[in-house]
Amino acid sequence: MPSRTPSTSSRDSHAPVQPPSSSARKARQILADRLRELRLDAGLTAKELAAGAGWERTKVSKIEHGTRPPSAEAIRVWCQVCSAEDQAGDLIASLRAAEGMWVEWRRMERTGLKRAQEARLPLYERTRQFRAYGCWALPGLIQTRGYTRAVLRAIQQRRGLPDDVEQAVAARMARQRVLRRGGRTAAFLVEESVLRNGFGGPQVMSAQRARLAQITTWPSVSLGIIPATLDRGPAGPAEDFWIFDSEQVAVELISGHLTITQPREVAMYAQMFARLAEIAVYGARARDLLAALSPEQ
Repeated sequence: MPSRTPSTSSRDSHAPVQPPSSSARKARQILADRLRELRLDAGLTAKELAAGAGWERTKVSKIEHGTRPPSAEAIRVWCQVCSAEDQAGDLIASLRAAEGMWVEWRRMERTGLKRAQEARLPLYERTRQFRAYGCWALPGLIQTRGYTRAVLRAIQQRRGLPDDVEQAVAARMARQRVLRRGGRTAAFLVEESVLRNGFGGPQVMSAQRARLAQITTWPSVSLGIIPATLDRGPAGPAEDFWIFDSEQVAVELISGHLTITQPREVAMYAQMFARLAEIAVYGARARDLLAALSPEQ
């Protein structure tokens, strides 16, 4: 067994903190448990594994308890010390999956917005039931081209990203075709404030509201607007989120994109969506509300 110097472990001394989701934490703990099992199967103590890897004595304990996520290199070394090199590939794949549950915007969009839009297309292609809630922006599948351009331009400027806004707009518009395909249903809920405090100015918002009025008549799409004057009770505003079938939730936070797959957590978002749906207005009432909003508002 080759020895390892402490400098080898320095690459993950600044490993990312636990993401804000029990789904991600559970995925990382499962990986930690698998690494611990490899150590036990090899008949090694934590101290012996650390010595063989050339690590600090506490590193093994932190990895096994899930308080310090391992790097891909640390997993390779771990498997080598435990004479389980054939397990490294699967374990690194598990690490990547856990990391993918929480992605900072700067990482997702480091090459621009177009790639980030295209990366999510396979998820939309395989989804049969969409549920989306918007409290700061309209869901992308029901945006007009002008609204999308204004939203993505604001993001590009705020985050200092490469300017591929027009290509990103085209990618999002192409993604909207999934709503027109058979065998799919979609339910959208938006706060009235999203329609008042929009993107792109009066003309863009006027066209967007006209598009929403049309969408209220689509047979496979439900559009609910939550009036601003309600006594909401437990259905207070939440962060923007999407539910894809009943398998996955995507949450857009200020700092990054969170993917949730834990059934209990997915159910919590489904319950919140149901509560919000109960206080929304639909059909003719939604169209009346849209018509009452002048371009100046």
